[in-house]
Amino acid sequence: MTGAELLNVLARHQGRERGIHAADLARVCSVPTRRLRALISALREEGMAICGTPETGYYLATTPDELRESCKFLHERAMKSLVLASRMQQISLPELLGQLKLNQA
Repeated sequence: MTGAELLNVLARHQGRERGIHAADLARVCSVPTRRLRALISALREEGMAICGTPETGYYLATTPDELRESCKFLHERAMKSLVLASRMQQISLPELLGQLKLNQA
C-alpha cells in the first residue's frame, strides 16, 4: 500500500461523521495497523489533513473546525507524552525542552 492508495481509500471517509477506526481501515487496506499508522504519519508530514481521534476514527477534514479539533487532539497527546518523559527523568518540562532557567532573586 502506498500513501496515494491510502488517500484514495480515505476519500470515502471525508468528515468526522464518516471516520473509520484504525483496525477497520487497516483491514480495508490489507496492511497491519502499525504500517497504516506509519503511512498516515508520512502523509501528515507532507501536509495532508488526515484527522482522527480514538472516538471518530480517521477521516479527511472537510471543515476548518474538524482540522482544528484534530490538531488540538495531537497537541494534547504530545504534551502528555512530554510530561511523562519529564517525570520519568525527574526533571521539569521546561528543562526537558531545553528552556533556560532563570534564577528568582
